[in-house]
Amino acid sequence: MSEIAPTSAAEARDRIANGALLIDVRSDAGRAATGAIEGATVVLKEDVAAFAQTLEADREVVIFCGTTAGSGPVAGYLDAQGFIAVSHVDGGYEALAATTPVEPVETPVVE
Repeated sequence: MSEIAPTSAAEARDRIANGALLIDVRSDAGRAATGAIEGATVVLKEDVAAFAQTLEADREVVIFCGTTAGSGPVAGYLDAQGFIAVSHVDGGYEALAATTPVEPVETPVVE
């Protein structure tokens, strides 16, 4: 699996504003404790492979978790599967939450 360098929260917000898909791979407990980032699609880590099959390989995706240790392997997996525009957020949820609206945890989980 390849290693993808993390991107800043500001760069992630720019990519999202330009159409990138924001993917939250935190656990249900993590989201329940802190809330959800507005507009994020929730994909549990164990469901990433199946979810990836529903996306075009040229779809830009930005991934975040509680830390880069959680999002980095997911970004690396997608890169290894041929996705050409994958990034993950340095600082994870906390970095995004500092610049992005947070909402109650009612975000649907993709299975």
